[in-house]
Amino acid sequence: MKVDVLIVGAGIIGLSTAYQLSKIHQDKKIVVVDKETEVAKHQTGHNSGVIHSGIYYKPGSYKARFARNGSKSMVEFCDTHDIKYNQCGKVIVATDESQIANMNKLYERGIENGLDVELLNSDEVKEIEPFVNTVGGIHVKNTGIVDFKKVTEKYGELFVENGGELRLHNEVKDIQIEKEIITVVTSQEKYEADYLINCAGLYSDKLARMANIKTDVQIIPFRGEYFELDERIEHYVETLIYPVPNPDLPFLGVHFTNMISGGVDVGPNAVLGFKKEAYQKIGFNLKETSQILTFPGLYRMGLKNIREAVGEYYRSFSKKAFVKEAQKLIPSLNAEDIRPMEAGVRAQAMKPDGTMLDDFYFEENAYSLHVLNAPSPAATCSIEIGKEIAKRFNQKMESVI
Repeated sequence: MKVDVLIVGAGIIGLSTAYQLSKIHQDKKIVVVDKETEVAKHQTGHNSGVIHSGIYYKPGSYKARFARNGSKSMVEFCDTHDIKYNQCGKVIVATDESQIANMNKLYERGIENGLDVELLNSDEVKEIEPFVNTVGGIHVKNTGIVDFKKVTEKYGELFVENGGELRLHNEVKDIQIEKEIITVVTSQEKYEADYLINCAGLYSDKLARMANIKTDVQIIPFRGEYFELDERIEHYVETLIYPVPNPDLPFLGVHFTNMISGGVDVGPNAVLGFKKEAYQKIGFNLKETSQILTFPGLYRMGLKNIREAVGEYYRSFSKKAFVKEAQKLIPSLNAEDIRPMEAGVRAQAMKPDGTMLDDFYFEENAYSLHVLNAPSPAATCSIEIGKEIAKRFNQKMESVI
């Protein structure tokens, strides 16, 4: 099949990109392929549904700019298409005096990023979250919750209405490039594309190399394990409760999240996965496990963060330890108050020197673009990321003309 643009990946980034392109280029044949039988099967369908404000991100970065604009565009999109959401806000909580300095820095970053944030003392935090342990906090009013799978399904629906094609159960098996024509062979079809956009998440590094991108980035999977509160104590959490994060790590720590569909999530931790789709505690794939464990960056990152890594693994296998971590925020929580939920897997881009890429990261050439790092808040930013990719595509088309 001959197509103008082939997009690999029917998660929230792939379908946002497809939707944005289909609005601009209704004369072009745009096709999205995915190996699964439904959209949003992986990272999109396993996240906590938070519409992030952008408080954590370095001013001027993609994350800061896209999150600030993306939270607004996400709310507007949900209003337009009647998708339920709630801008409930959240509190970022310092649980002891040693965290106050980092909390104040985070507040200043929120101000610098143009957000509606307020510094609170412990009594003011407790007016919002009465059960929390706190010496102070930040009220982030721009934060909300939504079902990102429903958002993704709507992107797909609008894309198809604009003439696009969504082809599921199409796993990419090979990519061949000859005279700037890209041939993508899937389990169902052979596509000849003028342009390829790789939004394959956990598999984005693999597809980039198949498409002759000489990248040194490797996707390392981290499993995030969640619990949910028993219904009788859901009133312990009124909004969203986050700890002051470790500024040296890309993870936000165990937190409490009200869900738009009801219930309260607790988590996640972050432990290394030994295969791409590492949804189970124990699971291996000979080729993928070998590639992960022989990547030099993994050990360099691990040596720098050995204490945190050991703690995450301990909490993965010990509910008691997980509860102890959660009790730092809500001391009255007990082990019988939570039950395990399905885990999610985060695709974390890493360099050979052990650097975990913090910002969104793209690599591209004349005939393809590859999204090689799109961690949280990518779902919040999905409209803005889709617009950015569409802009880059348009610039390349203009240069050809």
